[in-house]
Amino acid sequence: MPAICGWESQINSITQSANSVWLSRTNLQREKITAAFAIALHMHQPTIPAGANGELIGNLQHMMEHPHDGDNHNAAAFAWCYSRIADFIPDLVSQGCNPRVMLDYSGNLLWGLRQMGRSDVLDNLKRVTSDSAYQPYVEWLGTLWSHAVIPSTPIPDLKLHIQAWQHHFAAIFGSDALARVRGFSPPEMHLPNHPDTLYEFVKALKDCGYRWVLVQEHTVERLTGEPLAFKHVPHCLVARNSRGETLSITALIKTQGSDTKLVGQMQPYYEAKHLAQNSVVPPLPYPLSVMPPLVTQISDGENGGVMMNEFPDAFKRAWYEVREGGTTGVVGVTGTEYLELIEAAGCDPDHFPACQAIGQSQIWSRVDGDRCTPKP
Repeated sequence: MPAICGWESQINSITQSANSVWLSRTNLQREKITAAFAIALHMHQPTIPAGANGELIGNLQHMMEHPHDGDNHNAAAFAWCYSRIADFIPDLVSQGCNPRVMLDYSGNLLWGLRQMGRSDVLDNLKRVTSDSAYQPYVEWLGTLWSHAVIPSTPIPDLKLHIQAWQHHFAAIFGSDALARVRGFSPPEMHLPNHPDTLYEFVKALKDCGYRWVLVQEHTVERLTGEPLAFKHVPHCLVARNSRGETLSITALIKTQGSDTKLVGQMQPYYEAKHLAQNSVVPPLPYPLSVMPPLVTQISDGENGGVMMNEFPDAFKRAWYEVREGGTTGVVGVTGTEYLELIEAAGCDPDHFPACQAIGQSQIWSRVDGDRCTPKP
């Protein structure tokens, strides 16, 4: 069975540290950045009852064992996709590049790889996760244990899912690696807009030590109900429940678009170049004015021809283009790295523009937030 519980107090002590994790490692300086981009790769294989005697195994193992069924001949290609980023990063670094990537692997996938005995994949990932020569270029994002989407997951299960992933990640990569996991990637980028569900989700994230969450542009709105004014800056996601209680957490905005094509062809880099060339800097007051615009995208890391076939060359080509500077002008960042850089320059998260789940303005325009109750 996977390690998914039993170390709650130890995990809590690891994840609750308020110390910065990137400032002492980054080679970037905020004042030298004109625009930034961040990409994340989401990887998942479900756990299915397909073992020899109905045991739970990973779908990738089932594909390997039944190569002539459907598209199962792609199993080896999928396995390569789960490992290849840990080859790309050292190769690029050895060539003088300054790459960045964020990784989101479900607990199901990590357990499935262990069940299969694919230590080659996991050891490769451990190299870029823990080796000081490569760790500054790779950030892991937390997620749920499985691919359960937040709005349809029972509220009591949310924290259990989050903790299960933390347990298993620590069992594979160690406590030091878990201490650096500060951002969270919800499966399918689903954000609940029911006030109580959103509140409990944010509460679970904060209880488990997360500092920020990745959200889609079209799943949030300003507190007035209008679309976001500035999608290339961090926001403060506000969650108010039916008891009038309020919590908030920093949100990085994933812009709209075809995810696999945008990441597969490294469009975030080219969009960041456009922002820098056109000096599209949000007219925000100090200290927010010190924030360089950030283009953020996430995509499946293995699904579809674009990610399988086009991404490797596009990923490398983008870093070759920025190699001449690498640390100035348009640069790649990870989410926590970017936030720590701007916070060190005086950008307090409480000063970020506020947003809420889409449609909540319609609720609070009809309900007195100061006197509401859970009762109908």
